[in-house]
Amino acid sequence: MVFRKLMAAFGAGVEVDTVLQNSHVRPGEVLRGQVNFRGGGSDYKVEGIFIDFTAVVEVESGDNEYKSTYSFLRQQITGSFQLAAGAPQSAPFEIQVPWETPISAVAGHPLRGMQLGVSTELALAGALDKGDLDALFVNPLPAQDHVLGALGNMGFGFKKADLERGTLQGSRMPFFQEIEYYAGPEYRRHFNELELTFIAGPQAMDIILEADKRGSFGSSHDSYSRFTVHYGDHPGQVEQSLRGALQAMAQKRGWF
Repeated sequence: MVFRKLMAAFGAGVEVDTVLQNSHVRPGEVLRGQVNFRGGGSDYKVEGIFIDFTAVVEVESGDNEYKSTYSFLRQQITGSFQLAAGAPQSAPFEIQVPWETPISAVAGHPLRGMQLGVSTELALAGALDKGDLDALFVNPLPAQDHVLGALGNMGFGFKKADLERGTLQGSRMPFFQEIEYYAGPEYRRHFNELELTFIAGPQAMDIILEADKRGSFGSSHDSYSRFTVHYGDHPGQVEQSLRGALQAMAQKRGWF
């Protein structure tokens, strides 16, 4: 167990270690863990302990683009209490992972381009002291796995994933995830790349597709589709819905 020292007001160190029971979770599941901490050189009143879910998001500003860390869930896990000098204490927690939390791991492996984490804050002597970031790996829901598997069956190749600042219709998040693919062989002559976004809820999820067709002289034409998948849908039904959405996009743009 490694304690990280947070410097409280007046320089008194308080050591904190957050232990996640399982850093691999799915949207909608409960993240369990425990915050272990030890008092510094004097007694202090802790006003509360908070857990933050954070993500690294790409932000566009004019012609520039930069990355920024966004908090998308903040939960208080304790009220106020007295922390005696040098005294060890611990606070267990259970936090439901938001349904719209972006995917950051597939088949247990980190998804390239994604950075999610959990940080711990102590409200101590009127100031917030934030600890280091513990990595959080969010695996797909079974229905999301069906969609990713269907794209693989159609020969789409994963390119990268990222988070973009902005709120989509039907979403409560300050950003959205784009999972980018190279077009499969059936669609390659019609468009180059496909971007996939999930907006998940308790019973179903919306899927947003954006296909990018590059034309001559640097021109481009994007086509969009949005459809719903219910969590009880059979994998074959999910793939059929996905194919139907891709074909509808193609017909709308006159690609077929």
